[in-house]
Amino acid sequence: MSTTAEKPAAPDSEPGAVGRTIAGKSRPGTGRRSGKAGRVRRLTRRDKFILAIMVGVPTLIQLLLVWLPTLFSIALSFTRWNGLDLKDIKAAGTDNYRYVVQDYPPFWPAIQHNVLWLVFLALIATPLGLLLAVLLDQKIRGSKIYQSIFFTPVMLSLALIGIIWQLFYNRDSGLLNYLLGTAGTPQAVDWFGNSNVNIWAAMVAATWRHAGYVMILYLAGLKGVDPSLKEAASIDGANAAQTFFRIVFPAMRPVNIVIVVITIIESLRAFDIVYVINRGTNGLELISALVIQNLIGEGQVIGVGSSLAVILLVISLIPIVFYLIRTFGKESKA
Repeated sequence: MSTTAEKPAAPDSEPGAVGRTIAGKSRPGTGRRSGKAGRVRRLTRRDKFILAIMVGVPTLIQLLLVWLPTLFSIALSFTRWNGLDLKDIKAAGTDNYRYVVQDYPPFWPAIQHNVLWLVFLALIATPLGLLLAVLLDQKIRGSKIYQSIFFTPVMLSLALIGIIWQLFYNRDSGLLNYLLGTAGTPQAVDWFGNSNVNIWAAMVAATWRHAGYVMILYLAGLKGVDPSLKEAASIDGANAAQTFFRIVFPAMRPVNIVIVVITIIESLRAFDIVYVINRGTNGLELISALVIQNLIGEGQVIGVGSSLAVILLVISLIPIVFYLIRTFGKESKA
């Protein structure tokens, strides 16, 4: 039997080598790269221009429409101005804030209404959205249709929702009074005109939208929960309620934090519904409505309106800063 001796492979650098690169690619296993493949491509002038446009335009828009008006409002909150001639601007120190807190009658009712709005959304609207999400996550027939129905109010503006509910609450021809059998009679309730009940009617209208928003967020959170957690709980003998509250709900902690922040912000910036109903007066005073009344109302007081806007900004920043600290603090520890 004859044997054939194997020739050792020649180095890559030698002409005709077995391991030389083909079409600019290095031999597998050698870990070598060609000059073009190993070189980092530098940004061209066109790339830099496109990148500058993509970053600069949104930044400029946010600067012009958000940050500059915010800074102007903070500055104007320490002045007296009728909003007509810049020469009439006079320094007022903290007089506007002192007036708002001590002598402005609608301010403290507005604070109470905003707190009531927050409690109602937190205890009624948010749990309702969670309940809808849990029910629709059970893979029932027509689940997508139900999701679309409950999510539809989220796509509507709050102003339009206010108009829709005005038709529902109308004293003489509204659906609610018709169902109660009081439509067109002296016993009919003026749901939006009566200062004792209009705040509750407005919060029910806001719940119609907020619950659908919360439902979608929780549906996304439920889809992200590891099914093995539920299986392990079932093996350990936990029932459906125990599995949800002890396993599933804690596992959705990031979603819970987002919903808490959204609920707080929604309660503070509520404006459209009450302004459509009665311009935020007669039992529907909210801080946001007071801001508009003082900035563009008949009795225009720019300094007072700006101070109310700053107060609302500070209150709104508290949950946002808390959320950012919790989120980025956790990422830095990881």
